[in-house]
Amino acid sequence: MKKIILSISFIVYLFFLLPYSTTMANEEASYKVVHKNEIYEIRHYSDRLVVQVMNKNDNNGFRKLFNYISGANKASKKISMTIPVTQTKENNTTYMQFYLPSKFTEETVPSPTNPEVKISTIKEGYFAVIRYSGRASDSNFNKHSKILENKLKEDNILISGLPIKATYNSPFTLPMLRRNEAMFKVEWNKK
Repeated sequence: MKKIILSISFIVYLFFLLPYSTTMANEEASYKVVHKNEIYEIRHYSDRLVVQVMNKNDNNGFRKLFNYISGANKASKKISMTIPVTQTKENNTTYMQFYLPSKFTEETVPSPTNPEVKISTIKEGYFAVIRYSGRASDSNFNKHSKILENKLKEDNILISGLPIKATYNSPFTLPMLRRNEAMFKVEWNKK
């Protein structure tokens, strides 16, 4: 009887949690898939406008970016959350980025009120991407970025950037339903 009650409780829990197990936003940075195999795909992204912050030892990057889209900008304007949220490390410094909705341009995007938050443009280019589920932990990301890196080397595709962690879901999403990606900027000229 105890097992049945636990099973029913777990099913009820999943039922109520599933509505929260969706992506964080409506708009995703647009791209075109130019190549795909069983391990990864190559995407072409156009220029993308982002708001970014350098994470220091305080680990408050997400909060600073969230504050910006919640109205901590010179227009006091709320901005829709988009996906993915990306992170990359360079010289032991982590950078976190939120993509801005496509309706904004460099001229129309509100300026941040926090001097640590910056508006930037990621230039168009090709990115190799491997998709995985589970937690967005560093160990899960490192594992998949290594798989991607090894396969790209095996396929003679030149990597021209550091690994990028992309997360798409809210923290309430069940791990097996999460969409995570490891990405590398690559040189791609195959037709």
